[in-house]
This record gives sequence, C-alpha cells and structure tokens, in this order.
Amino acid sequence: MKVLQDILFLFFILITAILLASFKAEPFVWLSFFINGLSLFIILIYHIYYEKIYSPFLSNFIVFSYLFLWMAPIIQIGYFTDLTTAKFPNNFPYRLDLILYANLLIFSFNLTFFIAYLFIKRRIKPISIKYFTVKKQILPILIYSILFLSIFIFIFTFPVVLDEIIKPKWQEGTLSKMYTLIVNKSLLFTPFGGIILSKYYLKTTNKKTANYYWIGLAMILLVLLLIWFKNPLTEKRHALGPIYITLIYLFFPKLLNSNLKMMSFMFFTMIILFPLVAILTHASVSLNEILQNPSILIIKGQDEGLIKVFHSLHYDAFSNIMATVDYVQQNGLSWGYQLLGVLLFFIPRSIWTLKPLGTGQMIGQHLINVYHFNFDNLSNPLVSEAYINFGFPGVIFGAIALAVIIKRFFSWLLGKHILKKYIAFYFAIYLMFLLRGDLLNATAYFIGILMAVLFIPFVIERLLIFFYYTSPKANERK
Repeated sequence: MKVLQDILFLFFILITAILLASFKAEPFVWLSFFINGLSLFIILIYHIYYEKIYSPFLSNFIVFSYLFLWMAPIIQIGYFTDLTTAKFPNNFPYRLDLILYANLLIFSFNLTFFIAYLFIKRRIKPISIKYFTVKKQILPILIYSILFLSIFIFIFTFPVVLDEIIKPKWQEGTLSKMYTLIVNKSLLFTPFGGIILSKYYLKTTNKKTANYYWIGLAMILLVLLLIWFKNPLTEKRHALGPIYITLIYLFFPKLLNSNLKMMSFMFFTMIILFPLVAILTHASVSLNEILQNPSILIIKGQDEGLIKVFHSLHYDAFSNIMATVDYVQQNGLSWGYQLLGVLLFFIPRSIWTLKPLGTGQMIGQHLINVYHFNFDNLSNPLVSEAYINFGFPGVIFGAIALAVIIKRFFSWLLGKHILKKYIAFYFAIYLMFLLRGDLLNATAYFIGILMAVLFIPFVIERLLIFFYYTSPKANERK
C-alpha cells in the first residue's frame, strides 16, 4: 500500500510540475496558483499518508479543487496569446486583479475548510441504531413494495423517459421545473433505495431460503429500472456519477474502501472518464443518428478531447468566481437573499414572485448583459455562492458550514443505518456537484434523492409495521 501511495503522490507531483513549468503567466498570477497548488498538496499528504479514518469526502474535495479551481484555469490562461483580448469559457475577460482575488478566496476557503474539518472529525459520533427495528420478515415485503412502486413509475413515465433518450441533447425539454424536480430528480431514484436494501438482505440472509432468490430477482429488476431511468442519454454527469459510483461501492466495496483507492479512482474518473461520457450526455445528436452512424461519436470525441474539455463550460468554475466578484463590485452583496432562495427552494415562483434566481443563472445574465455572452445556465462554485451573500467573511463561514455538514454525513457513513450509510457515500461523490454549484440546483436535487431513498422506504416501512402489529395474527407473532 505504501508503494501505491508513493505512486499516486509522484503522479500528482509530475502533473503539477509539468503544468507549472509550462505555465506562461504574469509573475503574480503564477505565484498565486503555485501557493494554491502547494496548499492542496499539504491536504493531499495528510489525506493519503496520515488520515486514518475513511473519508471519501476529503478525497472528492481535493479532486474538485485540483481539477476545477487549479488545473483548468492554468490550462485556460496558458493558452491565452493576447491578454488584452483574452476571454475565459464564460466570455469573461482576463483581469489580473480578479484572478489574484479569486485565488485568494479559493485559498481562504480551502484553508478554513481543512482546519474546520480536522476539528470536527474529533467529535464525530456514528449512528449506532440499526435501520430495521422490527422482525426481518418485513424486509422482503418492503423490497417488493419498492419494486412495485418503481414499476408503476416506469409505466407512468415511460413516454417522457423515452423522449429524453431519443431527442437530441441540445433540444429544450418541455417539462415544468416542478415536474422535473418531483419526478426526474426524485421519483426516478426510487429503485436506488430498493437496490441498497436488496443487497443488505442478500448479505445477511441464508442462501438456501426461497426469499433469497426472489430478492435476488427483485434486485436485478431494480437495477435494470434504475439504468432505464438514469443513463447517459437521460441524465447529466453530475447525477450519473454519484449513482453509479455508489453502486460500485455497494457491490464491490474493496475497490473504493480506502482514501488511496478513492483518490486514485476519482482523479482518473474526472480527468478521463467523465470527459468521454460527456460525448453522450452533451452530444448534439439524437439516438437515431448515433445508431445510424456510430462513427459520429468519434467525431464528437475529437471535437471535445481530453484537453479541449478544459476550455469548455464544463470547467468554468474559476471564471465564474471572477464573474461573481465582478457582479458584486457592480451591484453589491445579496446579504443572504440568494441563500434564502436556496433554503426555500421548494416554494413555487408563482407564489413567491420575488424569489431569487439561482446564482448561476443570475451571473449568467450578468455575463450576457455586460460581456455579450449567450448562455445563462451556468454553474457557480460554493466559494462564490458564499461570497455573493456575505463577501469575504461569507467565504470563511461557508467553509466552516461545509465542514459541519460533512460531520453529519460522516456519522451516517460510519453508522449502521443501512440507507443513510450509502446516502452518505452518495453525498461524498455528489460533493463534486455541490462544490461546482450552483447551490440552488445542487440542494434541490439532493433533497430529491433523499426523499426517494430515505423518505419513501420509511413511509412504506411504517405502514408495514402498522399492519404487521395490528393484523388479526399480530398476537401470534408476538
């Protein structure tokens, strides 16, 4: 294991050294990225050499910060030939002052988060209560109930999902935001909870029982339903990644059960695999075109290569931090109004007419109005979300708040509540999307999966317990 740690560390050093050596930038710009890179290496050293507790949260924090807030802007700035006309992927112009200030915000956020993370880790208390507090006979019925509900959802949403698969990705959807949030971002995740419970049952049950094989069949059907609902032709990468990586951890835990394995896997996934998946998730062609001419994927792959992808809006996080600072300079801070919109995301805009736009969309409109951009559906990193609400102090408090939230999911991950355990792991992977933003969408989507994986099984289980103990044969069971 020590050899693998050294290989990973040397791999990071090699990539970093090549990027810094070839990074042609103004001295203070180069120095600001050097300092941020050095701070990430200190966190990396702690994580893979000294951290004893399994922490997929810190693994993904490091990978996100390295790829989105360090590597991507270095590659983008390194390709600028004329700084007076240079523009980032979001059309924001090259500005020395904002590059330095953005790096200061990122450094402050990362340092504060790391210190808070070390502090809160000492106070983690794993949840010791098991998920099932009733007789195990209820568990198969709960799994079958989730399967039947998933089949009903399959029938109900079949035309919509099929349309998502067939239509080109550039074509705007016709579904309302409320439908998208309730159905696409919540109900279509229902099989996910059933898969987790099925795996738990199979792991803890005698293989000779009839239920063992029926639950095995149910699990296969649930997996197929989840693949139908969530695949590269129906969903973007921020939703696909957490789902399928969590499934890998569920079925093959030894592949991802250490900080070293998680770091290695996530770095490879983000730098190579996800750009390749983007060919499908962001392709401007339909399924019919792909089936008629499969070579079109090769053409798309050439148009969106592994290096070119860093110049696209997939990696616009750093430039959107600068755009947010620019917006604040012109319009002032929101003083928590943007955060209020996140906390009350479930209130329809038809009721709350002054409900704020997501920060990504708001900054996108700022870029359109001021810098003649043509797109407003942008990400907005957690760093700039904190900044637009309360300025520099907001960045410090935002980093601490993130550490506190991770503490809660740490207790879930280390506990025995089977669904919460895997939701915590899901959140660790989802952290990539949360950190990239924007916060409104990231929060709404995560609440959606919480409802599907935790709330729906909980309600079904409570109903089963009620009937189990109130039926005519309840006294016999006791």
